[in-house]
Amino acid sequence: MIRHKTSPAAPPAAPLAAEAQAIGPFLPTEGIHNLRDYGGYAVPGGARVRTGVLFRSGQHMDATDADLALLDRLDIRTIIDLRGVSERAGFPCRRHPRFAAEVIAHEGETSNSPPHEGGGGRLVMTPQKARERMLAVYTRMPVNPAMIAMFTRYFAALDTRGGGSLVHCFAGKDRTGIAASLLLHVLGVNHEDVVAEFLRTNDAPTRHVLERQSLPRMEAHYGAIDPEALRNLMGVLPEYIATYFAELTRDHGSIDTYLATRLGVDEARKERLRAKLVA
Repeated sequence: MIRHKTSPAAPPAAPLAAEAQAIGPFLPTEGIHNLRDYGGYAVPGGARVRTGVLFRSGQHMDATDADLALLDRLDIRTIIDLRGVSERAGFPCRRHPRFAAEVIAHEGETSNSPPHEGGGGRLVMTPQKARERMLAVYTRMPVNPAMIAMFTRYFAALDTRGGGSLVHCFAGKDRTGIAASLLLHVLGVNHEDVVAEFLRTNDAPTRHVLERQSLPRMEAHYGAIDPEALRNLMGVLPEYIATYFAELTRDHGSIDTYLATRLGVDEARKERLRAKLVA
């Protein structure tokens, strides 16, 4: 059953909007990495992707009470959790007492040993190895059945449900980054801006949160990690998203064909999403 908020009306959005505008797209958090609004981009015709309704982040296990209060004020009605069952069990999200959003998640694993989680076999994690590990993630993602299923559910939820949404995985950069990139493409954002939004993760002011969550396990697995290798694992590079798009274009001819044939985003759904999310 879809659950809607039954709590008292949220306070006016103006103070929160002003707070967000003061620091750019990133919202101020203490225990959530990379929480940001991924709207605001221009589309043809002079319109823009709506702000205040599309949010993305890393996982919420370490969310503080202040973070939860911030999320509550955003009035998010749908959460798309791209993590698999083992990630959700190991890192359960904290929730606000008034939390009543619908959570969409996969009943299985969505990623095989995410590199930032210290999986994939013991090796010396050099910058080149880190880059290769991440490129392998993006090479597999277009054909990963679990990610195809979750991206399909993500688009269906945005099409059929009202209110704000938040999409997240563990670090909020790879699976989440591709989800946001695909949506912005559908909404008509030019490719350069799609890539810029993907790379904006590297500017997140909460890198220390991700390191606190991941680095001890990574170092236990790999030993000391070269700073450049760590950047390759915990950040994103242009070639990551380029690899994803190149893979699906090679196999399907175009991004739009992939969207239509694998993710259920046909022209009718595109038009509905644009009508809802572009203003």
